[in-house]
Amino acid sequence: MSLKQQKTRSDKNKKSGKGGFALAAFLICCCLLLVGGYLLQRYQQQPPTVRQLPPDQTKVAVQPPAPQKPHSSSKTAPAVVKMVTPDKQDYDTGSVQSPTLPSKVTAGKAELAIIVDDMGSSLQEAQALVTIGLPINFAIIPGLRQYREVADYAAHNNVEILVHIPMQSREYPRRRLESNGLLLEMSDEEIRSRMLGYLEVLPKAVGANNHMGSGFTEHADKMRVVLQILKDNKLFFIDSITTPLTVGPKIATELRMHHARRDVFLDNEQNEGYIRGQLAQAIDRARKNGRAIAICHPHPMTIATLSKALPELQTKGVTLVAISRLIR
Repeated sequence: MSLKQQKTRSDKNKKSGKGGFALAAFLICCCLLLVGGYLLQRYQQQPPTVRQLPPDQTKVAVQPPAPQKPHSSSKTAPAVVKMVTPDKQDYDTGSVQSPTLPSKVTAGKAELAIIVDDMGSSLQEAQALVTIGLPINFAIIPGLRQYREVADYAAHNNVEILVHIPMQSREYPRRRLESNGLLLEMSDEEIRSRMLGYLEVLPKAVGANNHMGSGFTEHADKMRVVLQILKDNKLFFIDSITTPLTVGPKIATELRMHHARRDVFLDNEQNEGYIRGQLAQAIDRARKNGRAIAICHPHPMTIATLSKALPELQTKGVTLVAISRLIR
């Protein structure tokens, strides 16, 4: 194309306005790019938008976390922890199960009476128990080898005496019963005669409890004869609960006589760990209910364990008492 022809076409474009339109479009595009870049930069500099929660959710979201309790060790545990589980921490027996946690009570208000059954065969056993120096109660079987000496020794040392009435067990005659014991085959008159004989030879007795008797105490007619004799002589009755079917408490209630029931047996097994564990249960019961009755026997291990454990009771808010205090 010649120079003359190119100049002619350029002049035509100028006249038609196409050149000005292209320039304007180019400038607009440049402006849009500049504005878009500016807005993108501002957007990137702004913090992210936080979603607003409803009032109740906002309160939960901003609430500080609950403070964590510090982990305590045996060296730094506060004194109150020891009071909650005193028996498990105080006794290093290795075989004691942790007792139920006791209820909070005022120290010194909980009372525990311990009855030692089967007393009367050895004066030395009685002396060892009295040497502990704390209130304890003897349940003496009439007719045992040294029952009179044990009864006299107890009376001179302010130890309360119970008549430990020998009664027929479910296993009788396979399980031996004392020759002066009460049998279901006996007439009411014979039962009365034997009961009066027990009271005659143990005149200082303040009450009575049953020796064995898992068979006898299930029979209301026989128990009514026994308990009526006790009531007539102003003695109370402690049911040892040797069977869950005992009618002792029911008949005693009907007769309107003073009575109670055993809470814990301490020494069904002869090892220190078991005895301490059972004693812990008795303490727990006393602290929950204000009072409890525990029964044990004059076995060497029982006496040795009680000699160590009973002096510690005052630190646990439990006081040893005579059995009559929990009855009258």
